[in-house]
Amino acid sequence: MVLAAAPTASAQPAPAGKLSIIMFGAHPDDCDIRSAGTAAKWVALGHKVRFVSVTNGDAGHHEMGGGVLAARRRAEAQEVGRRLGIEYVVLDNHDGELVPSLKVREQMIAQIREVKADLVLGPRPNDYHPDHRYTGVLLGDAAFMVTVPNILTHVPALTKNPVFLYYQDGFQKPNVFSPDIAVDITDTFEKKIDALDAHVSQFYEWLPWHSGRLDQVPKDVKARREWLKKDRAGNISPTMRAALEKYYGKEGAAKVQHVEAFEICEYGKRPSAADIKTLFPFLP
Repeated sequence: MVLAAAPTASAQPAPAGKLSIIMFGAHPDDCDIRSAGTAAKWVALGHKVRFVSVTNGDAGHHEMGGGVLAARRRAEAQEVGRRLGIEYVVLDNHDGELVPSLKVREQMIAQIREVKADLVLGPRPNDYHPDHRYTGVLLGDAAFMVTVPNILTHVPALTKNPVFLYYQDGFQKPNVFSPDIAVDITDTFEKKIDALDAHVSQFYEWLPWHSGRLDQVPKDVKARREWLKKDRAGNISPTMRAALEKYYGKEGAAKVQHVEAFEICEYGKRPSAADIKTLFPFLP
């Protein structure tokens, strides 16, 4: 069963000349953390964006769980959809129990085909969390198979393989993240914080509790958003700054305050420089 967490009006195919982008995360906040700033840029240009959470998030809290938590997190995802102007879909797989099964692979293939994706994004298959790892594995397993008509025959296959990209992460082994594309999100960072702010159960409750910082979260709604903004600012590493210079030049890269970066997955279409410019039309 698939539970949509946003109004269905945005599920229409992308208009002619517009891109269709689908992003996968293991939980209802993962896409937001890795790519909400870039998503806001696509939306501003009229492109269609869908976030998909592969699990329903029903284990990610210290005081509640099960169906009650899943419903709360689905509602939070719906609010993100409203704030960003995207569609947010939550698949009904249990949090903490994800495995790279044929069933879930077919769910992801169906999602990619349904939106006729030009671009597919998700996590790399090495991460501290098994759900994150297996979402990355499933992403790779879905690549190419989205074009095979005899797989999942009731959902029409794509006639061309989309470009698949991995989100940025900080893990070093077995392979370090390689930033093939770096996007300046300084102008959409507030929109990204708007998205994260909607996940109240996560950024103001569960994650601070898990890291022993729950007592640092302000009670006031405005104050806690400012706290979150500072908490999520981060520093731009020399490697990331070099990746930015590829697109923005040395002077432009030096001015960037916030960045989201992506690595090309070899299993999808291998994009040329022209393809990247088409898929990321806001790059200079």
